[in-house]
Amino acid sequence: MSLVRLKIKGISYSQTQNGAYALILNEVEGDRKLPIVIGAFEAQSIAIALEKDIKPPRPLTHDLFKNFADRFEIVVKQVIIHKLVDGVFYSSIICERDKVEEIIDARTSDAIALALRFDAPIFTYKTILDKAGIFLKFSSKEEEKEEDDSIVVDEILQEGETVEIESGAGSHGYREMSLEELHKELEKAVTNEDYEKAAKLRDEISKRK
Repeated sequence: MSLVRLKIKGISYSQTQNGAYALILNEVEGDRKLPIVIGAFEAQSIAIALEKDIKPPRPLTHDLFKNFADRFEIVVKQVIIHKLVDGVFYSSIICERDKVEEIIDARTSDAIALALRFDAPIFTYKTILDKAGIFLKFSSKEEEKEEDDSIVVDEILQEGETVEIESGAGSHGYREMSLEELHKELEKAVTNEDYEKAAKLRDEISKRK
């Protein structure tokens, strides 16, 4: 089966359902998106890892794993999202130590959080992307920014569930802040270990770039 490389597009946040986050992956050589529901801690960890210039005052769990792996010369080579069953994605972490390769099962959110810290590529199989990927077309970049989150969330919600996704952090007034103010607030949030706030600030900063 052929592998398709993915990149992280962003994270969406729920205004009405606590702990509901959607990680949006985009195929590198295409327009399809793969939305994955993840937990709050994993969403925060991924968002912090995306902001390379911000270092938490104490290591997060995934940072601790990275430090442990570095000490024992273990390298994460790649992550593969290899299975989709009843809406749940299953992943493998491909590791190497002393030129010996090992495959370790992992939750997809944890695998991606580690892939970011090791600068390791993320892949899925074409069959999974064909099944769960969402193909969107927009007339402009602005239209994509405004509509993308709501359309993606509609696709991943199970029947009967209602979740409203907050695009960016408008309810917190972040859209009114300058980039300099956003960076200062981000540094303050990380210092205070308020990683949920930091994740939302990072997302708003990313939208400005």
